[in-house]
Amino acid sequence: MNVTSKRRLPEIIGAGPGRTGSTWLHRVLEGHVDLPHGVKETQFFSNFYDKGIDWYARHFRYATGKRPVAEICPNYFFKTEALERIKTHIPDCRIVTTMRDPVDRLYSKYKLVRHSAGARDGTLEETLKAWPSMGSGNRYAFHLKAWFEKFGRENVLVTLYDELRAEPQKYLNRVTEFIGVDRIALSEKPQISDDVNAFTRAPKNRRLARKATRLMFWLQGHQAYGVINLFERAGVWEFCAGRGKPFPRLTAEEDARLREYFGPEVDALEELLKIDLSVWKRPRERTPLVQQSMFRTTVLRLALMGVLGGLLSLGMIQTAVSPTNPFDELTPQSAPFYRL
Repeated sequence: MNVTSKRRLPEIIGAGPGRTGSTWLHRVLEGHVDLPHGVKETQFFSNFYDKGIDWYARHFRYATGKRPVAEICPNYFFKTEALERIKTHIPDCRIVTTMRDPVDRLYSKYKLVRHSAGARDGTLEETLKAWPSMGSGNRYAFHLKAWFEKFGRENVLVTLYDELRAEPQKYLNRVTEFIGVDRIALSEKPQISDDVNAFTRAPKNRRLARKATRLMFWLQGHQAYGVINLFERAGVWEFCAGRGKPFPRLTAEEDARLREYFGPEVDALEELLKIDLSVWKRPRERTPLVQQSMFRTTVLRLALMGVLGGLLSLGMIQTAVSPTNPFDELTPQSAPFYRL
């Protein structure tokens, strides 16, 4: 007997990996597929499997069957046990994945770990020493092969985060075609930014952030999503996990070392997918924050000089048509200039 016959379970799993635009995709798909009620990702196949399949199925209790049922949960991709569990309960589901430049993804993951107080203060390389598993989380080709073998290459969509950022409509069209829903016009969803969950600051109080993370996890386990969302709207989570120092940016030297380290992984993915990913191998110029600040200051100064120049030009025009210099004293002839 098919295990899904008694329950409504997803036909589509957005497996990740994390930090590849999964929240953006979830928001865009809302109203076009049936998603878990009250929460973006249940984390059932990775963190809450012991609660049983009925606990998971309850998230889709409002699905009518008129639309595809889906879950976007990016922490499934690297977890072999999640893959096996999905295959057991939803053997015919389709899988959506998004690959991202491994250095950029690692840096984004670093910010998430710091934001949730999983790691102490420090640079990316310092955090990697304490969390070596972070560096091993970019074995895209190795894990993709496992998903291909379990579900069939034709049932696993592989997209690129680069395309999402550069051509989001084209990226979305590929996804909707694969999952079997009508195309979604992004022009009708201008409120959805592609920078959701882009953390910029570390926690001001790490102990508070850690307690908040544990509370959120406990609430998720009890399906108290209303409370989680209420705290989100009230700014509670950001208050607990943010407000601290801006995250340190990667230096050019760090970027180059990491790209050399991940080079073999990128080569393996190129070979598996038969695509060119050379842009992921080339070191990037990282502009220090001080230089960025100086650049912004220079731009502002030039803009102000332009405005001042325009005002001076207007003053010269006024002088040309009036015998009175508008800069000497306020006269009826020069009054319009001063009201600009």
